Amino acid sequence: MPRNVEIKARVEDLEIVRQRILALKSNAIYDVRPDSMVIKQEDSFFNLPTGKCGKLKLRKMGQVQELIYYDREESSGPKLSSYSKCEVNENIEKVLTNALGRWGIVKKERKLIMVGQTRVHFDSVDGLGDFVELEVVLNDSQTVEDGQSIAKDLMSHMGIEEKDLISVSYVNMLIKNK
Repeated sequence: MPRNVEIKARVEDLEIVRQRILALKSNAIYDVRPDSMVIKQEDSFFNLPTGKCGKLKLRKMGQVQELIYYDREESSGPKLSSYSKCEVNENIEKVLTNALGRWGIVKKERKLIMVGQTRVHFDSVDGLGDFVELEVVLNDSQTVEDGQSIAKDLMSHMGIEEKDLISVSYVNMLIKNK
């Protein structure tokens, strides 16, 4: 199962943080691919059987839909996330809703910049505000500690401090705000 190390942080100004990441492209040790793409996403979350950990979501991105199952600890700081995903057709949402029930929806606009093996997301989430999310994609030989070190390094360049980190997912934050 693929793995990554993630952090999520609330930020006041996405553009300032984005400029700090883009500034790294002048440093040869960082492989910054500055061509960001803008992705509008809608994530629907479905109930899981009793005793099953993690989250099951259907992510819609225009005409593309992915079914994603992931499991990660809800804590602040860089944490391991294991996931699996596949592309699905438009009929799956009705089937999943009927079979499992849907418990949350998150709508966001995401700008993505790649820095080496790290996906840096600049998210504007409906009903919540602005966030940065790092996903350090681990290869088979890398440890969680390797990923945490990379995430902490990028956090320092972006000016993100421990106090800015969010321990829960967007969907949990939205449910809590209701």
